[in-house]
Amino acid sequence: METALTLTLILVFLELFEAFMQRSDTLYGVMEKLYGWYRKSIFLFFLMHPAFYFILFVIVATDRLNIYMILILAFKIFDLFYKLELIKKIFIRGDLSPDLSAMLEWKIPSWFFLMGVSLYPPLLYYGLMS
Repeated sequence: METALTLTLILVFLELFEAFMQRSDTLYGVMEKLYGWYRKSIFLFFLMHPAFYFILFVIVATDRLNIYMILILAFKIFDLFYKLELIKKIFIRGDLSPDLSAMLEWKIPSWFFLMGVSLYPPLLYYGLMS
C-alpha cells in the first residue's frame, strides 16, 4: 500500500510538471511550445513527457499489466502521437483545414491542464492495488 501511494504521488508531481510546461491560453499556444522542443530535438520533445516513462517503469518494476495500466499507457501513447501529428500538420506541412484553424484559437480553461492529474494517478493507484 505504501509503495502504491508513493508511486501515485510521484506520478502526480510528474503530471503537474507536464501541465505546467504545456500550459497556454489556446491550443495553438500549446502546440507552439511543443514545437519549440520538437524543433530543438525530437528527443527533447519526448523528454518533456516524463510521466509516460514513469508509467513504463512502474509497469516493468511492479510486473503489473492490468486493465488500468493498459488504459494509462494507451492514453499516454495516443496523447504523444496526436501531439506529434498536430505539430506536423500545423508547423511542418502547413495544411490546416478551416475547422482546425478555428479550433486552434479556442480558449483553453486553466483546469483543462489538470485533467491528467485527475485521471492518471487514480488509475495508477487502482492498477497497483488490484
